[in-house]
Amino acid sequence: QVQLVESGGGSVQAGGYLRLACTASRIARGSDYLGWFRQAPGKEREGVAVIFSLGGTPYYADSVKGRFTISQDNAKNTVYLQMNNLKPEDSAMYYCALGIPSRYRILQQSGYAYWGQGTQVTVSS
Repeated sequence: QVQLVESGGGSVQAGGYLRLACTASRIARGSDYLGWFRQAPGKEREGVAVIFSLGGTPYYADSVKGRFTISQDNAKNTVYLQMNNLKPEDSAMYYCALGIPSRYRILQQSGYAYWGQGTQVTVSS
């Protein structure tokens, strides 16, 4: 089992920024992808950003591209999500996840086996 713990959520006004962090109980393995997902009340959980544990170009949902940046520090077993220019529609519970998704479904939640408890992000207009 892998435990994931998110932190950094909070309440900000539109245009503000937050940096989320997720720390895992073990170092990511070579096949692992680390992702951030979010779920607003009444909506499906959606992929936000994903990074391969060994590096490479991250994947982003179109809705956050250019505003959010995912990064990792393997020495600290931590993945970050820098969220800039936040919008009210970004409000959601944000979860980090670890898994081995399908190559063509990187931002789909089905490929991720381990999930954190979530950290709340609220953006007011």
